[in-house]
Amino acid sequence: MTFYFSGIRSLPKLWKSNPYLGLGPGHSHLFLFLKDCYGIGNQEKWFSLKTMSPQNTKAMNLPIARARYVRKRDEGNNKQVSADSPHMFAAGAAKKRSQMNPPSKDHDLPPVSNIIQLPTKPLNSEEWDKLKEEFKGKADFENWIILQMVKCHSSVDVAKSVLAWVAAKNNGIVGYDLLVKYLCLCVFHKQTSEIIDVYEIMKARYKRLESGAYTLLIRGLIHTDRWREALLLLEDIKKVMVPSKKNYNDCIQGALFHQDVNLAWNLYQELLGHDIVPMLQTLKAFFDFGKDIKDDQYSDKLQDILLYLRNNQLYPGESFAHSIKTWFESVPGEQWKGQFTTIQQSGQCSGCGKTVESIHLSSEEYEFLKEGIMRDVIDGGDQYKKTTPQELRRFQNFVKHCPPFDIVIDGLNVAKMFPKARESQVLLDVVSQLAKQNLQVLVLGRKHMLMQNSWWRKDEMEKMQKQASFFFADNISEDDPFLLYAALHSGNHCKFITKDLMRDHKACLRDAKTQRLFFKWQQGHQLAIVSRHPGSKITFQHILSYDTVVQTTGDSWHIPYDDDLVERYSYEVPTKWLCLHQKT
Repeated sequence: MTFYFSGIRSLPKLWKSNPYLGLGPGHSHLFLFLKDCYGIGNQEKWFSLKTMSPQNTKAMNLPIARARYVRKRDEGNNKQVSADSPHMFAAGAAKKRSQMNPPSKDHDLPPVSNIIQLPTKPLNSEEWDKLKEEFKGKADFENWIILQMVKCHSSVDVAKSVLAWVAAKNNGIVGYDLLVKYLCLCVFHKQTSEIIDVYEIMKARYKRLESGAYTLLIRGLIHTDRWREALLLLEDIKKVMVPSKKNYNDCIQGALFHQDVNLAWNLYQELLGHDIVPMLQTLKAFFDFGKDIKDDQYSDKLQDILLYLRNNQLYPGESFAHSIKTWFESVPGEQWKGQFTTIQQSGQCSGCGKTVESIHLSSEEYEFLKEGIMRDVIDGGDQYKKTTPQELRRFQNFVKHCPPFDIVIDGLNVAKMFPKARESQVLLDVVSQLAKQNLQVLVLGRKHMLMQNSWWRKDEMEKMQKQASFFFADNISEDDPFLLYAALHSGNHCKFITKDLMRDHKACLRDAKTQRLFFKWQQGHQLAIVSRHPGSKITFQHILSYDTVVQTTGDSWHIPYDDDLVERYSYEVPTKWLCLHQKT
C-alpha cells in the first residue's frame, strides 16, 4: 500500500514508552529383581525395598543453611549453590547460581559494527543517494535505514528527510511500511502534531490498518486534545480481534490523564472480561490517580486490584509499591502507615511483627492439587513419551505397598549436582544423612545406576539400598511424574529433592488455581542442597514457611514487591515487602 507524501506538514518529537512392611531400622533389606508380582504381566521390574519402620512423625531435623559464605577451604567443585540466597525460589537466586557457573566465552561471536554510520542531521537527496551507494547490505536500504533510526531513537527531523528523499524519487508516494516506522519514531519523541498528520492521512486512505499502526496511533493520540479518537481506533480493533493489554493500557491512561475516571474503570472491567491480565502500569495509574481522594467506592476498587494481584500471584514493581504506599497514606481520615521491610524465616514481618500466611496447603487445597496432578500430569500428561503405562502402573503398585515416605529423591538429578564428584558417592552422602534421622526415603533411579563403572560403584549402591527404598526406572524414563506421584501420595509432610523446577509440569495444569497451588506446594516441599563436604554433612537451604502473596487482615496489608535492582525469574518470588497497617 502507498500514499502521497504531500499531505504531511513538516514532519518534527513524541511518546516515551519506557515479569508396609512394619520392621524397624537396621532389619533386613531386600534387593529384588523379579517378575511382576502385582498381576501386571511377565515383564521384569526393578526396585529395591528397604523394610521400614512405622512412619516417622517427628519433624525432620535437616541441616539448614544460614545466610553465610561457605568457608574458603571448601572445594569449589562441591559448592554449586550459594548460601547467600535465603531460599531456592527467592528473587535473584537463579541469577546468582548462573554467575557461579558462567558460560564459556570461547565461542562468542565478534561484535558486528554498523554497516554505515547513522546521520545526526537531516540530509538532502544527493547525500542520501551517496549513502545508499555505500550501503552493502542485502535489505532494502530505505526500510533498513529508518528501522535503524527507530532502534536508535534518532531525531525526527533526520527521519523526515528520509521520507522526503523517498517521496521525491517516487512522485510524492511513500510506502506504508516507511510511514509506520516514522510514526513509531514520532510516538517515541511525543511529536503530537506529526502523529495527527499521519493519523489524518491513514484515516483518509485506509479503511483498516494492521494492529501495529493502530497501537501506535492510540498511544500517540492519548495525550492530545483528540484523545477520544483513540477510543474509536480501539473500536476498530475490536471488529477484527481482541485489543491487546497495551491498547487498553493506553486508553485507560488517556482517560485518567483527562480526568474521565468512569471511562477508565469501564475499560478496565472490559479488559478483565476478555481474561486479559492487565499491565502493572495500568493498575499503578489507578493508584496514582486516587491520591488524596476520599471516595469509599474508589477505595474499594483499588483494594479489589490488590486482591486481583493476590489471586493471580502478581507482584508490583518497586515504583508501583511506592504508589500503593502513597495512596494508603494519603486517604483522608484513614491513618494508614506503610514501611518497606522483609519477612523473617519464621514468617514474622520485621516491620509490624505480625505473622503472614503459611506456605502449607490446607487439607482441601492439598486434595484439590493432588487430583489436578493426577488428572493433568500423571494420567493426562505427556509422560508416556518417556515411559510406558505398564511401567507407571508398576510404580503405582510399588508405592501402594509401601508406607508413606518422608523424602523422595530424584536420584540421578541429585547425583549430578557436583560434576567432579563420583555420582554414587554424592547420592550415598545424601541418603546416609537422611537415613540417620530415621526418615523414610525413596530414591528414584535408572537401571544403568546398577551397572559398575567409574561413576557408579556397586558397593556404594548396596549401602544405599540398605538405608532407603529404591525404584529403578528404564533408562529413557522421565523421573518427575514418579516423584510427584510418590510425594503427593505420601502426604502433605513429604518433601522431595531435585534441582528440576518442574515448570513443564506446572504448565500442563489446566487452570490457574491448580498452577498456583502447585507452586505454593513446591515452595514448601522442595529441598535444595547448598553444599556438600566429602565425609561431612550435606547442607540444605531452608524451605519457606510463609506464602509470598498479597494478603490482608483488614487493618493491615502485606504486599511482596519486586526490587528494581534484582532480576527475578518467573519461577521466583520477591523478598521485599510493603507492610501497611492502620493506626488505632
